[in-house]
Amino acid sequence: MFRDRDSAERAYSSLSSRGYTKDDVNLLMSDETRKTHFGDNTVETELGDKAMEGAGVGSAIGGTAGAVIGAIAAIGTSVALPGLGLIIAGPIAAALAGAGAGGLTGGLVGALVGSGIPEEHAVEYENDVKNGGIVMGVKPRNAEDAQYFEEEFRRNNGDKVRRY
Repeated sequence: MFRDRDSAERAYSSLSSRGYTKDDVNLLMSDETRKTHFGDNTVETELGDKAMEGAGVGSAIGGTAGAVIGAIAAIGTSVALPGLGLIIAGPIAAALAGAGAGGLTGGLVGALVGSGIPEEHAVEYENDVKNGGIVMGVKPRNAEDAQYFEEEFRRNNGDKVRRY
């Protein structure tokens, strides 16, 4: 969980440096946080693109990014829940959509638990999202990547960095 865009961007760069793409990354934040850190008057970046993709907007970087964002939106790997004020992008979005998000509690916590996160941690992440945090996660391909990401997330001011 990251409290500011710069920390989240640096952590996201560590994922990119190991060959992970935005399709591999789960990103959860409130719509208010998205507007604050990734809104109209902010610098465009790949992480910002992912945040906007979750909002159904998708600000393209380069010629092919728009097509990629469109394809991701079409296959349901991003979910905007305006009534709940949530932006969720990545593989976990499909789990949330499948769980049905009748309410913030249960919908998000249920999706996180369904993804292998213990319930007490899922509740913490939900609270962090409600309080302006940017929650980011990835399923590492191997133990070396897992160790690298854990170190990089902590080095970049990540809070509650855990392996599941």
